[in-house]
Amino acid sequence: MYLLQSKSLALLNLMAIVILSRGKCGLSKCITRYLVAMATADLTVIVFNVILLRMSVLYWWNTFLYYTAVCRFIHFLAPTATDISVWFTVAFTFDRFVAICCQKLKTKYCTERTAAVVIVTLSALFCLKNVPWPFVYAPYFTANHIPRGCRVSVQFYAAPTWRAFSWFEQLLTPVLPFCVILLLNTLTVRHILVASRARRNLREGSDGGNDQDPEMRNRRKSIVLLLAISGSFILLWLTTVAYFLLYRILGIFNYRTFSNPLATFEHAGTMLQLLSSCKNTAIYTVTQSKFREKMINALKYPFTLIGLLHITGYSCSIISGRAFSCRGLKALEFPLETSPPLYPSPFI
Repeated sequence: MYLLQSKSLALLNLMAIVILSRGKCGLSKCITRYLVAMATADLTVIVFNVILLRMSVLYWWNTFLYYTAVCRFIHFLAPTATDISVWFTVAFTFDRFVAICCQKLKTKYCTERTAAVVIVTLSALFCLKNVPWPFVYAPYFTANHIPRGCRVSVQFYAAPTWRAFSWFEQLLTPVLPFCVILLLNTLTVRHILVASRARRNLREGSDGGNDQDPEMRNRRKSIVLLLAISGSFILLWLTTVAYFLLYRILGIFNYRTFSNPLATFEHAGTMLQLLSSCKNTAIYTVTQSKFREKMINALKYPFTLIGLLHITGYSCSIISGRAFSCRGLKALEFPLETSPPLYPSPFI
């Protein structure tokens, strides 16, 4: 299940990074930078949390990845990737809040440079915040004088310092981000509704209503997207938060058997949490018509190329790096930007 999930999510995020990086989706440079950063962070979640942290235990337990030093480093990278992924969503939500609700601040804050500063700052802060994680784990055993494996130290559950750290870590991600996203989205939706009501009053009686008003349709789409962000975030993280509260408040730690329902509850929460690593791309970019067009072209491109090369009597090549030429019964030349009419190239 983890393997199938990781492949699909990694493919989606890779495609989003490639398409968005080209800057041809009709989005501003500021939005594009945030979306590329979010897709990249989501991809690191797949790599560190799924492939290195979970799949390595099942398939590569006899490799260097199972050395305690390497295992501890992976346990540092995994929560760091999760924190950065979640807080990039918060940063982008705040940027959109400023763009919609704070017109005076918009010109100064909603810039490509500010987005770069925010992205770098958040990445550095959460790298520092997760430094204690490697010290939580102790080796399972020692083989050939090399510590192997990682297990949670008993002190993590008993020592007051580690208990405080675990509460701080869980409140910082995802409880605080959800509260911030919910607050910002509520204020943004309220602002959009007030502005829409004012616009409706101005248009009333002038053109027969607002059903044909493109601005009103765009505002309705904005409300739906903002509500989708809050709703998907809480649903996908709810199981993980509930499990954390359960084992911390009730003190239920010794349950590591496959038949125990708490183990199933924890794994279900983990899978839902990892699934959230693709929701940003799905909600913010797949809903864009130009992005969908680029994605469809990208998916068609391998079949397009194969079909083009198998056209009877034609041989295709690139001329001077600027033209796509097919020669056969009749010589044809197409600009690379447009490609042959029946076989459009992706990422235009």
